[in-house]
Amino acid sequence: MANFIDRRLNAKGKSTVNRQRFIERHKKQIKKAVSDAVTKRGVTDIDKGEQITIPTRDISEPTFHQGKGGIRERVHPGNDKFNRGDQIERPQGGGGQGSGQGDASNTGEGQDDFVFQISNDEYLELLFEDLELPNLQKTQLSKLVEYQTYRAGFTNDGVPANINIVRSLRSSLARRIAMTAGKKKQLAQLKQQLQELLETPGGNADTIKRLEDEIALLKKQIDKVPFIDTFDLRFNNYAKREVPTSQAVMFCLMDVSGSMDQATKEIAKRFYILLYLFLTRTYKNLEVVFIRHHTQAKEVDEHEFFYSQETGGTIVSSALKLMHEIQQKRYPESQWNIYAAQASDGDNWSDDSPHCKELLEKHILPTVRYYSYIEITKRPHQTLWAAYQSLQEQFNNIAVQHIREADDIYPVFKALFKKQTA
Repeated sequence: MANFIDRRLNAKGKSTVNRQRFIERHKKQIKKAVSDAVTKRGVTDIDKGEQITIPTRDISEPTFHQGKGGIRERVHPGNDKFNRGDQIERPQGGGGQGSGQGDASNTGEGQDDFVFQISNDEYLELLFEDLELPNLQKTQLSKLVEYQTYRAGFTNDGVPANINIVRSLRSSLARRIAMTAGKKKQLAQLKQQLQELLETPGGNADTIKRLEDEIALLKKQIDKVPFIDTFDLRFNNYAKREVPTSQAVMFCLMDVSGSMDQATKEIAKRFYILLYLFLTRTYKNLEVVFIRHHTQAKEVDEHEFFYSQETGGTIVSSALKLMHEIQQKRYPESQWNIYAAQASDGDNWSDDSPHCKELLEKHILPTVRYYSYIEITKRPHQTLWAAYQSLQEQFNNIAVQHIREADDIYPVFKALFKKQTA
């Protein structure tokens, strides 16, 4: 077996690079663990890091060894089954007495799975990868800021993957010239003196010996100058630049009526916390308006939206009316990208659902970039679901999704805000 050891010079932050390579290599398993963790956590712990378990068979290193093919001649003492020239079948894989890395054995020995802890930032980055606000367009004012990575010159510290070979060699050449130019000039003078003495009949042998020693010493000093040193290394530097795009507002409408039991409210809160983390992490200066409603709707702050215990009957149109009023007063569609996300159990006064459809059809959907509605229920859908579904046939900026249990939260969230391909 051959082992390859990377002894290249590395910066003090090399563990960060190795960590990112490991995450990239096992991203599929890590992302699955991250998505599973969303549904298992409480509301207050949804943004924390996660402990990932990866089977040892998936992190084994590749090895080089001699294969089983080829023509071989062997002597098997005590053989009474084969004669010279007989062909022996190739051994079947897995039938030997190898030292595998199974999870358990008949002797009680085994190897634990590899446990990998990811940080809060890594957790959120994997959680919201490939997500975006749909249909975002530039408006007259530029306040919403995204970040774009760009080249920012060179730096003396970095990771091996970012080494700039041309710049490093140029720096190495400049250093070697600076350190050896004087010695090379002196060496040339000594060589010329030695040549003149050698060409002169009866030259002084002691002087010749002294010049030869000085020349040898100078050559030795010049040869000691390293071809490349850590001082010479130059790394490509990358930085993040704020890229103004557009300003946007997200309206979050949540049903807190009596029909929404505690489990349903918990699912709705998890969905909105995911949405809030996604918006605040991905976009800068994006405004979020929180609206809670039962028979009446009111605008609340972030804390009251997630933790208030208020309850009552259900009139969904009250939230839509309040959203439209706020949008008209503070967020004109000519200057703002308007988004809305509504969560409900679908329970509503039967004569109010047509009114909701009318408000959406005439006032809200013509002004918003994207409207998402999730219905959290295990019961059959009611009139509100039918009203929203009918709007999907008329407008392409509304999405309707169904959540039955906590395991559906993250898949539905990804479906609603999946990054659009060009």
